[in-house]
Amino acid sequence: MHCTLLTGGIFLYPSTRKDPEGKLRLLYEANPMAVLVEQAGGLAFSSGRQRTLEIQPKKLHQRTPVYLGSVEQVDLLKSYLAE
Repeated sequence: MHCTLLTGGIFLYPSTRKDPEGKLRLLYEANPMAVLVEQAGGLAFSSGRQRTLEIQPKKLHQRTPVYLGSVEQVDLLKSYLAE
């Protein structure tokens, strides 16, 4: 994600068949990165459906997929995921 902030692009950590809930922990990994990206003018989404910062945690080590990047690129990714 550091390189994404410096040079642009998009950071993806999607869910997989093995880890359908994603691998990054919401409270310790996903939310801190989402705050940094959104403060820099980008977007942070989970599964392309809702903002990472709007997820209400249900448990301490809850995991989530993460998509971070510029507004344009995350919107483009969301359109691909919607199809």
